[in-house]
Amino acid sequence: MTKYDFEIAKRHGSISPEFALLGFLYEHPSHGYDLHQRLVSELGFVWHISQSQTYNIINRLVSSEDISLTIRTQKKLPSRQVLRITPKGQNRFKKWLDLPTGSSIRAIRMEFITRLYFSQRNTPEKVQSLLDTQSAGIIETITNLERCLVDLPNGQTYNRLSLQLRIQQLQSALKWVNVCRKELL
Repeated sequence: MTKYDFEIAKRHGSISPEFALLGFLYEHPSHGYDLHQRLVSELGFVWHISQSQTYNIINRLVSSEDISLTIRTQKKLPSRQVLRITPKGQNRFKKWLDLPTGSSIRAIRMEFITRLYFSQRNTPEKVQSLLDTQSAGIIETITNLERCLVDLPNGQTYNRLSLQLRIQQLQSALKWVNVCRKELL
C-alpha cells in the first residue's frame, strides 16, 4: 500500500455527517428530529441516513461535548430536548471548514459538497479558495495516479483498468468543480 493509498483509506473511514449536524447547530439551536429533517431536505442526496443514525451521531456529539442538550418543558406536550453547539463544537466546526477535502470520489461527493454548502452559508468569501484547493488536490491526485499507471508492470490488466477508472472519475470531478465555480461565484 502506497502512502497515497493509506491517506485515501484513512480519510475514507472518517467521512461522517456529524459536521453537517454541527453546521446546522452552528446556525441555531434545534431538536434532534428537526436536525434530521433538515439534513434530509437540504443534503439528502449527499447523506443517506436514517433517523436512528442521526440520533446516534447526536449522542456521540453530546458525549464528546461538541453539543449540549437541555430539556425544555412544554404545556400539554412532552418535554423536548434542545441541542446547542458548544464553544468546543464551534471551534471544531470552524477548523473543519478550513480543512482540505481528500480527492477520493466519495470524499468529494460527501465531505466536499457538505463543506462547500456550509462555506457558502457561513464564509462565502472563502468559497473561491475552497474550490481552488479542491481543484489543486484533484490535479495532484490525477498526476500521482497517472505516474502509477505508467510504472505499472505489464500483465497488470485489472490494476490498469482500476487506475484508468479512478483517473477518469477524478477528471470528471475536476470538471464538476468548474461547474461549481460558475454556479456559486
